[in-house]
Amino acid sequence: MFRGASHLSLDAKGRMSFPSRYRERLQSYCNGDLVLTVDPQGGCLLVYPFPDWEEIERKLMRLSSFNPQIRAVQRLIVGHAQEVSMDGSARILIPPTLREFVKIEQKVALVGQGNKFELWDEAAWTSQCNSYLLEVPENLESIEELKDFSL
Repeated sequence: MFRGASHLSLDAKGRMSFPSRYRERLQSYCNGDLVLTVDPQGGCLLVYPFPDWEEIERKLMRLSSFNPQIRAVQRLIVGHAQEVSMDGSARILIPPTLREFVKIEQKVALVGQGNKFELWDEAAWTSQCNSYLLEVPENLESIEELKDFSL
């Protein structure tokens, strides 16, 4: 499980070094092989360990491509997917096309989301967090799915 947010910098070539707390896990789980793609809801890149990506891709491609909305999601997610591998310094190259797609500059936020990471431009992540705070109601029990949930 990947959790927590890390604030990182890309080097001049567009490479990002994974925080040390994830390195061993990524090496042992997927040999450092990852897939980067766009989030269809915009704003960030999704970073999957390769085995988890394969499952997502299979499920997505089993959906009917006759539905124009599903086809659009397939085109975005699979069409932008790029395989990358961690180098000896636990760095990955964020391809220029993906950096441009979500306007990632130098400062980034890598956010653990269980089986994957989200990669945000740092300013966009901060702005998104602020908007999330406005969306969360004071009474979480008013959200049906959280009625029996406790923190």
